[in-house]
Amino acid sequence: MLRSNLHRDRVRGISWLDDEDGSEVADAIVLHGGYEDDHDDWTTIRYTGASPDTEKVKVDGVPRLLRSQSWEYQDNAALKRSYDRGHYIRVIRGWKGDARYSPIDCYRYDGLYEITDVRTAISKSPAPDGTPIEICQFDLRRLPDELQDPTSVERQISDLLEQREERPQEEQPEEDSETVGDVAEEESGEEAPEGERFPETRSAEVQRLVRDDAVIRNVKRLHDGECQACGLRLVGPGGKPYSEGAHIRPLGMPHKGPDVEPNVLCLCPNCHVRLDIGAIVIDDDWSIIVRAGAMGGNLRPKLKRHRKHKIHLDYIRYHREWWLGRDDPSEE
Repeated sequence: MLRSNLHRDRVRGISWLDDEDGSEVADAIVLHGGYEDDHDDWTTIRYTGASPDTEKVKVDGVPRLLRSQSWEYQDNAALKRSYDRGHYIRVIRGWKGDARYSPIDCYRYDGLYEITDVRTAISKSPAPDGTPIEICQFDLRRLPDELQDPTSVERQISDLLEQREERPQEEQPEEDSETVGDVAEEESGEEAPEGERFPETRSAEVQRLVRDDAVIRNVKRLHDGECQACGLRLVGPGGKPYSEGAHIRPLGMPHKGPDVEPNVLCLCPNCHVRLDIGAIVIDDDWSIIVRAGAMGGNLRPKLKRHRKHKIHLDYIRYHREWWLGRDDPSEE
């Protein structure tokens, strides 16, 4: 994240840079095994501010404060100033965060959020002497998809269309009704010192049918292209395995599933379709329940799992309850 210019520090959870007037404003936060008062619900986040290392200690791996936090502390003041000035914040999740959304052994940039409220709150745990501890608390809400940074594929499409629009009129190709139509990408945001940029919003009319595949690549890499449901491993002439990343709780309306590793399975094309149409669902003990038959291709009795791939039962239960409440999947 540091090399990608998405965060300025290797350790601190709050990143900041200089605003136009020289004052410090936050541009990013990291969710990675934070304080007990933190709460991550993907679209909304409750985030605890920062404290010097000398004012906190870890208990069972969770940071515990020894004394109250201060709004004067550099990181907290920068994050509050971003709230006051309406700057958006990049949210980065690490593998020690909420199990429903954490990536596999890495950090992942998860988009732009706005700070909706700040307050002084009382921590769940008191100080060692029993006195209440005051914390700097921030509420954040994820911006809608259309205001998020475009994916690499969307950027390529936009760049190609912009190049086409910049050509002299006589060089313009005739419009093809089968190609992507009118695409616009408008950017807003001030230039920060030393080449850094504040998080930006973009109004993109590129249809978001293709998503950044980093999450799916992580899952497929762990399973080496082997289907978790049937064990099939398709290999092409070049020796490269082919598999598909299947979202358990589907993306978009009405399901609103997140694009995160705990919500993705590595499946062969057939099992991917069977999952998507509810022909198979998965029980809490990882047993595969067949709801509609298929000729050929035996399924495993239980979903194969990898110790690093933490599939979350919330998504398994959502998928199962959604389809068990519907008609015969073969008629969908």
